[in-house]
Amino acid sequence: MTLNSNIKFLRKQKSLTQETMASAIGISRSKLAGYELNVNPPLETLVKISDYLGVSVDILLREDLASYSPYKLRELLETDQFLRGRKLRILATTVDEQGRELIEVVSQRAKASYLAGFSDPEFIAELPRFALPFLPMDKKHRVFQIDGDSMLPIPDGAWIVCEYVDDWLAIKDGERYVIVTEQDGVTFKIAYNRINSDQKLLLCSANPIYPPFEVEVEQVREVWRYRLAMS
Repeated sequence: MTLNSNIKFLRKQKSLTQETMASAIGISRSKLAGYELNVNPPLETLVKISDYLGVSVDILLREDLASYSPYKLRELLETDQFLRGRKLRILATTVDEQGRELIEVVSQRAKASYLAGFSDPEFIAELPRFALPFLPMDKKHRVFQIDGDSMLPIPDGAWIVCEYVDDWLAIKDGERYVIVTEQDGVTFKIAYNRINSDQKLLLCSANPIYPPFEVEVEQVREVWRYRLAMS
């Protein structure tokens, strides 16, 4: 396992002393020294190390970072940060007079323009919007109108309330998502996460007459997790 050497490698890449890093994540310097040698940290500490170094736990465990060229290393870490939403990813939104975020409504007609305008504050501001007081206030929500029969029993024309997903690595197999891609625009499907293995999402319909298909993660622009439907 490359975990121990990766921790040491990334710490040195960032020009951090053991004392500085240990203090930042709330452990002793001797414990960090052990983690850099051959002691595996507990999960809670591993997550803190991952967050502090700005890299996913998966990469810490699986990749031998010291073996990468400087270019490949930078490419790997930048891709990881983008997928986890740590790179700048613009989400245009609207608020009420009290500064509370509203829920924008993307109708079937607006879906045709959404791909071009999803990051444009003026486009988003022109969408109908409302508030649902029973939804969590710390999450961003948006409503999409679906078309077709690929996601039965949710019918054609239904409105679905979705929650914004900033960490694409957290997409869960078998759950329903609205995926916005360069090629297909706004798509409502059952997703299977293949990002770690081959940088793709497998998208399936609930209606078996429609075949599944894959999308390259580099084509993805937004991900929204399905919460509820309103007919």
